[in-house]
Amino acid sequence: MPDTPSSTEVLDVSRAANGAPHDFKRGFRFWIVVLGLGITSLLAALEHTVVVTSAPVILTDLQLRENYIWITNAFFICSAAFQPLLGQLCNIFGRRWIYIAIVATFTLGSGICGGASTGGMLIAGRAVQGVGSGGIIMMNNVIISDLVPLRERGKYTAIVLAIFGIGTSLGPFVGGAIVDSTAWRWVFWINLPIGGTSLLLMFLFLHVNYDREMSFAQKIKRIDFIGNGILMAGTVAIFYALTYAGTLYAWSSWHTLVPLLLGFLGLFLFIGYEVSGFPTEPVVPVRLFAHRTSIIVIINTFLNSTVYYWFLYFLPVYFQAVALYTPFRTGYSLLPLSLFGVPGAAIAAIALSRWGKFMPLHFVGFAITTLGIGLLSTMNEDTSVAVWAVFQSISALGIGIVIDTLLPAFQAPVAETDQAAATAAWSFVRAFGSIWGVAIPAAVFNNRIDGMLDTVSDPEARELLSYGGAYQEASASFVTQFSPDVQAEIRAVYREGLKLVFLVGVAFAGLATLIVLLEREVPLRQELDTQYGLEDNTRKGSNNTAEDMLEVGDAKAEKRVNTQGSREAA
Repeated sequence: MPDTPSSTEVLDVSRAANGAPHDFKRGFRFWIVVLGLGITSLLAALEHTVVVTSAPVILTDLQLRENYIWITNAFFICSAAFQPLLGQLCNIFGRRWIYIAIVATFTLGSGICGGASTGGMLIAGRAVQGVGSGGIIMMNNVIISDLVPLRERGKYTAIVLAIFGIGTSLGPFVGGAIVDSTAWRWVFWINLPIGGTSLLLMFLFLHVNYDREMSFAQKIKRIDFIGNGILMAGTVAIFYALTYAGTLYAWSSWHTLVPLLLGFLGLFLFIGYEVSGFPTEPVVPVRLFAHRTSIIVIINTFLNSTVYYWFLYFLPVYFQAVALYTPFRTGYSLLPLSLFGVPGAAIAAIALSRWGKFMPLHFVGFAITTLGIGLLSTMNEDTSVAVWAVFQSISALGIGIVIDTLLPAFQAPVAETDQAAATAAWSFVRAFGSIWGVAIPAAVFNNRIDGMLDTVSDPEARELLSYGGAYQEASASFVTQFSPDVQAEIRAVYREGLKLVFLVGVAFAGLATLIVLLEREVPLRQELDTQYGLEDNTRKGSNNTAEDMLEVGDAKAEKRVNTQGSREAA
């Protein structure tokens, strides 16, 4: 008698046919892949912040002076500029080999940085790292989206982003510990064994479906070369302008205005080209922004990223130049970022999965962030450990609540077939915001410092602090080399510079809080519909449709008949 599908299978067929939610598989390979994504996130996260506390030592050794900003900017420029292209490539060529190539690129960049003998070589290595880091963050979100329904996605993204948050928070601690105990080159070489482990895991276990029928030539034709080229050129021009604006060149200088205006012109040309209908497959389809919520969420993604790096890159300046902590002590003084940011992200992700409402989480998160950044502006030379720890914890909690819930909100109005494009566009905007989160406060900080230099009586100190030198020299060893009176003057200059930096940050976080009110809740899908699932869990890109379930039943029946016939023949 033929083996027909069981009642459970028939029920699953009916539910799938009606678009109702059904369980997704979470076998051994699923969890190994999630673990691999987490390890790779740690790899990318460390390099976002490991130079925060180690930068003064590296800059002194390689004598970068006003070019110090390129250590971070080269990383962030390439991280942002390549993400849309990498998102399109993973749609065309599949996730596996693109992901492995991205991790290998990052590991190569780490090796270049660790072996750098000149400032230029270090910057080149950071650029290579940036390509890999941006790709890792984007691809992690894409793969989670392939494996998990949207409603449940936050919980699994939280696992990966929790590891990312831990890595980001430990980065300053690791960097400070390394430069205090050994050569700064290990700040980068530490990534080599982590990268190797990640490559091995993903090579062995990341086997996912993709379109194997299309020829290589057909796949190449799908790439939006012109759109990607315009976007990259515009992004680089803007970031170049921001690198020196307010430090080496005034904001009104043609050195700043020309590349800045050309960059924004490039972005407008990119938008025009994408909507023109010329590209066969636009790298950023305009349909991603058809919903009001999508537009608000993408703006707030930019603002959240900006405020996060604002906080992350200038709080260590307070610890080292105002509180006079060592790099090592500065590193562990940033631990509240993990202790409150990571649990905040996890709680928000669970709440999103349970209730499916993202707007209240966004409002609460941004409001808490605004409060925390405002409190940071009140810190001075005598602020106690308990006080700055509470202020930092409040800021970290607010940022954590928001960070895991923005992507699902952006993906909600978008069709499942556009999830990779949506994730790449969202990741680009987040990376784009990160460079503004360094450049804007750097401009505010340097302008404020330059305006207060007449309060420093020592001419050598004034010279070293001018034209962007204050960030490079932000260390206890720099301040304490002067007489006590001059030390007090320098610390006061740093304090006032940071006060203005955090007050301007309040305006950015406050704006994000207000525009959350313009969002509109969109239901989060509870069914998984993807052609890129694990090969274990899906049959070459098919979803568990009625036809597939009946084929499973027929296959079982045929196998039973064949087995019975073999026994009778025996």
